[in-house]
Formats: sequence, structure tokens, C-alpha cells
Amino acid sequence: MEELVTLQRIGSRKKAENWQEAIRRAGELLLENGDIEEKYIDNMIESVRELGPYIVLTKGFALAHAAPSAVVKRTGISLINLEKSVDFGSSNDPVSVVMCMACVDKQSHIEHLQKLAMKLMEEGMIDKLSKCETDDELYKTINGV
Repeated sequence: MEELVTLQRIGSRKKAENWQEAIRRAGELLLENGDIEEKYIDNMIESVRELGPYIVLTKGFALAHAAPSAVVKRTGISLINLEKSVDFGSSNDPVSVVMCMACVDKQSHIEHLQKLAMKLMEEGMIDKLSKCETDDELYKTINGV
């Protein structure tokens, strides 16, 4: 089994008052693991400010990311669910599951997106992820353990 998201990059029942905090909570897991510099979190928030809520891909789910850059130290993916859903200004609001993806280059960006898309398209996956109560439960759900 290939691990999509490591346990150190998972956070359950995170508190966020708005979409910016939701992105920040997901990004902090990559920051703590040395995958990114703080600037990458700012870049993700800025992307949504500039381009709108394009990262809200389906009902209840946002995939926060920004362009590959020098502030990405290594490719990493984090996953959180929120204690209370937040609005991004999307027709797929409210969002309760946020994944953060940081990639070192465009090729790894595309490969990771393909793997994630396959997993997230599984019937009821977003709903299952939103209901997880612990980090371990989230880990097992996203990685199919």
C-alpha cells in the first residue's frame, strides 16, 4: 500500500474561523515537517485571494496549493478536517476537509494530483474524511488501511 499522506501530516478536528485559517492549519503540518517555508502558506492564501475559490474542488473539500517554488523544500501533502466548516465563497461550500499539497516541480505536482484524484473520487470519501474524530482515523481513511 502506498501512503498518500503520512501520519505526521494529518490533523483532525482543527479549529479555523475562516478559509485563510483553514489553509494555514493544513499548511502548518507541512511547515512543521520541513517540507515548506512559511512563505508557501502565504502563497496559497494569496492564490485564492487573486483567483477565487478554485481550490474548492467538490462539495466540502478544498485542495490548497500554490505554484512550485524555492520555498518548497520537498514534496509534501497534508490533510485536515475542521471542527467547524468554513466558507470559501464557492458553490461547494461549506468546506470541512482541507488538503494541502506542496510540490518541488510541475511533474511531481501532476503525478500527486492524479493519485489524490483517484482516492478522493471513491464513493463518499469526503464525507468519511469529514467525520473522522482522530488523526489515526483520518490516516486510515485516506490511505485505505
